[in-house]
Amino acid sequence: MSNYKLYYFNGRGRAEVTRLIFAQAGQKFEDIRWEHSEWPQHKAETPLGQMPVLEVDGTKLPQSLSIARFVAKKFNLAGRDNLEQAKVDSVIDTNADLLQKFVTVSFEKDEQKKQQALETFQQEDLPKQLQNLETLLTNYGQTGPYFLGANLTWADLMFLDMVEKVQDLVKTQNFLDKYPKLKRNHDEVQKQPKIAAYLKSRPQTPF
Repeated sequence: MSNYKLYYFNGRGRAEVTRLIFAQAGQKFEDIRWEHSEWPQHKAETPLGQMPVLEVDGTKLPQSLSIARFVAKKFNLAGRDNLEQAKVDSVIDTNADLLQKFVTVSFEKDEQKKQQALETFQQEDLPKQLQNLETLLTNYGQTGPYFLGANLTWADLMFLDMVEKVQDLVKTQNFLDKYPKLKRNHDEVQKQPKIAAYLKSRPQTPF
């Protein structure tokens, strides 16, 4: 049986989707969290000088989406065939588009520019990408709650994490109200027993 070690900062960030996949799979792993003050002394230990890093039986893998995709495939949460995996990846890429906009706003240092960027995010970027995701959920999920209908995948887990990040940024819980299928998806994923248990027990940290 493989041994998994996930290295990241003490926050959700780009590692959380992998943690959610491990949780849904019921797979134990070492959740190694470094404070930012500790990072300089560990940076050279990582393949690309960045995190997250997943260590599998001594091999270290960089890049957050590559890590999550590997773990999802390992535990049958990536789609059952090539076409399903392509559908999942299209949802992941659409989430990643939204994440990039989120990061731009979140890490803007100039307060005036940040407020302007936040307004653009709320009025333009967020509605556009949520509508895109609602379209994919309609097309691929049909009448089921998940992006692949009745089958939960890491696309659903990434969307759950993305919603939490956006909630932290825009300080509101109701932005999914205009997207009933996405709201249903989010609510159903939260209710999954292993996910619900993980969300209740995980460290409470900023995004």
